[in-house]
Amino acid sequence: MIDHFKEVSEFAKLEIPESHKLPIAIVGAGGIVDGAHLPAYKKAGLKIVGITDVDRDRAKDVANRHGIPIVYPDLATLLRDSKAKVIDIAVPPAVQRDVFVEVAKSGRHILAQKPLATTVADGEMIIKAAKESGIIAGVNQQLRFEEGMAAAYKMVDLGWVGEVTSISITVNLATPWEMFPWAKNMEKLEIMVHSIHYHDVIRWFLGDPISVYSVVGRTKGQFPIGETRTVSTYKYPDEVTAIVHANHVNRGGDNYAEFRIDGDGGAIRGTLGLLYDYPTGRVDTLEVNSAKLPTDGWTPYPVTTRWFPDAFIGTMGSLLGAIAGKDALRSSVEENLGTLKLVAALYESIATNRVIEL
Repeated sequence: MIDHFKEVSEFAKLEIPESHKLPIAIVGAGGIVDGAHLPAYKKAGLKIVGITDVDRDRAKDVANRHGIPIVYPDLATLLRDSKAKVIDIAVPPAVQRDVFVEVAKSGRHILAQKPLATTVADGEMIIKAAKESGIIAGVNQQLRFEEGMAAAYKMVDLGWVGEVTSISITVNLATPWEMFPWAKNMEKLEIMVHSIHYHDVIRWFLGDPISVYSVVGRTKGQFPIGETRTVSTYKYPDEVTAIVHANHVNRGGDNYAEFRIDGDGGAIRGTLGLLYDYPTGRVDTLEVNSAKLPTDGWTPYPVTTRWFPDAFIGTMGSLLGAIAGKDALRSSVEENLGTLKLVAALYESIATNRVIEL
């Protein structure tokens, strides 16, 4: 199997060539920047020239701990720094559109946070700003770069499971929403800021569905006001299906996060170790059972990295590769508009209790 895995591991590897690297400035100093962006960039050998946040004390603290030389007092000051060639935007969804448009006017390439926007209209405005400024802009849909998920994608691409018949993603967690105070009053929550990762990778594997249906729930005593339990189903041509089932108020103590891809010639199954003990996490797993190769039953693939922080090397690396003219951007703002439209359809289904056609 080692020879078979070589092409898979090459696709899933998380490395940034020296010739692609450019100085980066960061907008936002929240927990995701502190715990994922900056550790990933350090691991990849990227240079961070400065950071800004509306909470300047927070920005100073993050800068001190990560060795960032400059704390800009505001976005305008950051954009006057000619050393910053790429801007990593990591701000709450409600304010990202305006920040993105302002940065785009400066002509800097951008890595935007997910969700790209909270509405399709705002997403279209972001795309328009990027196009008019002539910049390259990606979205931090880093689950596309998580090693196990990327390896699974390549296995499917190589035909190891035949034609895909279904994808399921199931997470049952005790999510510490208190870590994200900006999310407390979001009426649209779980799909918009968490399961959007799963909906995005299903689109990556299968494309846009014919129709979707979703139901949601809340649990008494939960911290945020928005939905924390969701079940979303997809219908594709030829009876291909997908489902995402997420519960963030698991009071049983048995957190798990699993995905499975079934085909007419085999199956792939894996776990997302980050979510078993967020944000510490554990090692991810991936197995394949293929009648096409064939394998001798379930065969493990050696996942050597983690979703956090390693996959963040992938999102920034993809952007830098595209800027260098060497790689196609795996998650561009233009492509991500399809994910925003899918999320909008899911919320329309919730509001109307109907199947929504795309």
